[in-house]
Amino acid sequence: MTRPIQIASRFNGPPGTGNGGYSAGLIAGAIGTGVNVRLAQPVPLELDLTVTPIAEQRWEVHAGSTLIAMAQATQIEVEVPEAPSWVEAFGVAKHFTGFTQHVYPACFVCGPERAAGDGLRIFPGSVPGGRLFAAPWQPDASLGDGTGKVRPEFVWASLDCPGYFASLDPKPGLMGELAVRIGQLPRVDERCVVTSWRIAGEGRKHRVGTALFGAEGQCLAHGIATWIELKTA
Repeated sequence: MTRPIQIASRFNGPPGTGNGGYSAGLIAGAIGTGVNVRLAQPVPLELDLTVTPIAEQRWEVHAGSTLIAMAQATQIEVEVPEAPSWVEAFGVAKHFTGFTQHVYPACFVCGPERAAGDGLRIFPGSVPGGRLFAAPWQPDASLGDGTGKVRPEFVWASLDCPGYFASLDPKPGLMGELAVRIGQLPRVDERCVVTSWRIAGEGRKHRVGTALFGAEGQCLAHGIATWIELKTA
């Protein structure tokens, strides 16, 4: 069993619960290998979460006796589309639909109510002429690991919400599972571009890809997520 982890209240997604990507990233960091994290239910804030191996290459995460998430070792294989430039991403982000209608406007990753230096403020917009969404992201110093690099859990967070806007927006939904491969951590204050694109859908499940590009246009990390469309009355 690893040391307990906690999701601080700053890193929320839907009100009162942890951002799915950030939470999955902390879980992956506690395990220490490439995993797909599946959330069994919304992640509680400010509570000890224990990560326990249950079989070879498989783990469970509990808050007390409540199952919160499951993880399984995985390798990601996905074709990552070429990213637009920082300037192009900056331009399409001005048309972010969440500025006028947002399911979770205080989300740590994509909430427009979060101030610079508090939330990530990643606002994906649709890139003309294709299926790609993109947003600029310049990670601030509070996300650093002390060596000038961004901590891995924030890379996971950056690759979460953009998938929603490529697949479900404006319908309400939650991230069901996420796997991320980090080839290189971005630098604090680096001008990055985050992209997302829809891969497939079946019923209320939507599979999406996300990627993070550095200032030189190189792909630093990429992920695959499954988003679940919530039932509405």
